[in-house]
Amino acid sequence: SVLLVFRYRHLMLNIVSLLPHCKKDNKVESAESKGATLNELVELRSCSSSLFFECRKHKDLYLWMAKCPNGPSVKFLVNAVHTMEELKLTGNHLKGSRPILTFSSNFDSNAHWKLLKEMLIQIFGTPKLHRKAKPFHDHVFVFSIVDDHIWFRNYQTSVPHNESDKIARGGLDNMTLVEVGPRFCLNPIKIFGGSFGGPTLYENPFYVSPNQIRALEKRQKAGKYAKKVKAKTRRKMHELSNPLEPDEFADMWKE
Repeated sequence: SVLLVFRYRHLMLNIVSLLPHCKKDNKVESAESKGATLNELVELRSCSSSLFFECRKHKDLYLWMAKCPNGPSVKFLVNAVHTMEELKLTGNHLKGSRPILTFSSNFDSNAHWKLLKEMLIQIFGTPKLHRKAKPFHDHVFVFSIVDDHIWFRNYQTSVPHNESDKIARGGLDNMTLVEVGPRFCLNPIKIFGGSFGGPTLYENPFYVSPNQIRALEKRQKAGKYAKKVKAKTRRKMHELSNPLEPDEFADMWKE
């Protein structure tokens, strides 16, 4: 579990390094009043959006994505986490450069996906003339919906630099994508009308909490044990109801 917590912290630091316009802040201790605390924190830092990473039981990572202070906000369960350090991929782009955001076509299929797309654009898109951003587009953030989960990938756009191989403006045939990382998968749980709460705008009907999955696995293991106990009891009952006939040669060598 310690390794998981480290991995989640490294994922958070990876995302901070990818977003030059973000401001990192300390932990929020109180779980009950986190909404009010975070809204106040966002206002003090002169921000309009927030990403809040919440680790439960040293196993499960939840991500709150919110527009502050009026909402909306969405709560995700984060799965399939792979950090940059862990993947050791060959891609390498300029730190602080502005990303190109791409979305799969099924983001336009439903209203809740359209809302999530707009939130991702506003949070992950670096403002054009931000003082910490560099005026280059040399990497791509890819958001894809597969099995009602949002999968994130980050690629460097690689172009040939030799004078003879230089490509003309708009010539994309020789351009290649090299993955940089990190990788993660977002499973939407609920979309709220307010910031970190409020009326529920959407609830995922397919969401199963990690606690329920673990309880089911425990029950299945308990089922295996119960089967063993029943089999042992059946064997004993069978032996009692079918006793072996006394063997006339059993005591032959004891004399």
